[in-house]
Amino acid sequence: MNDSGIRATGLTKSYALGRRTLEVLRSVDLEVPKGDFVALRGASGAGKSTLLHLLGGLDRPDRGEVWVGQQRLAGFSAAELTRFRNLQVGFIFQSYHLLPELDALENVMLPARMARISVADARERATRLLQRVGLGERLEHLPAELSGGEQQRVALARCLVNDPPLILADEPTGNLDSRTGTAVLELLLELRAERGRTLVIATHDSAVAARAQRVVEMVDGRLADLAPSSESRL
Repeated sequence: MNDSGIRATGLTKSYALGRRTLEVLRSVDLEVPKGDFVALRGASGAGKSTLLHLLGGLDRPDRGEVWVGQQRLAGFSAAELTRFRNLQVGFIFQSYHLLPELDALENVMLPARMARISVADARERATRLLQRVGLGERLEHLPAELSGGEQQRVALARCLVNDPPLILADEPTGNLDSRTGTAVLELLLELRAERGRTLVIATHDSAVAARAQRVVEMVDGRLADLAPSSESRL
């Protein structure tokens, strides 16, 4: 069974910088039940992105373990981890990571095609999602022809095309104006409510954190819970 909740225990991660070793995560424990929304806060370089990468299987910890539902990520081969990320995790990156030679529709279709979904079904899913994020008239536009807000909405649609139970977002509103950022957040919250998705967002945005059920502060590679706002209970 995979209930799409997350449990991380003792996560430690370091990087070599020349002769120095930078310890980014220091024995981090985190549990996010299925369907919950957790916001990660902290200064730049505090380890938020690294933690998201470990939770989603983009990187492996030096020590510690990550479980998604009943799946222990450390037990996956490289091929199994790739399939896990493709089918069960939706990533939203601050810098979008759209392929510049593909138009909006093709970028959104890509994860579905990697999952061996037919071209027709992938196109239908991608079109529907792009329409939902307000880009139904921009399907054939390349990333360079889109604004930053439009590119982020393409990235959001791409994240959702395989209907993942887990969404990990790294500063999804960081490069957006307040109106577009609010629209992106509202869509994420709608989808979470509709489908019971688990949502973890790393953010500097107090308005995003205010909507979370739980806010976790990262300081010096460790986590500390902050009191949730009254708005987060809505």
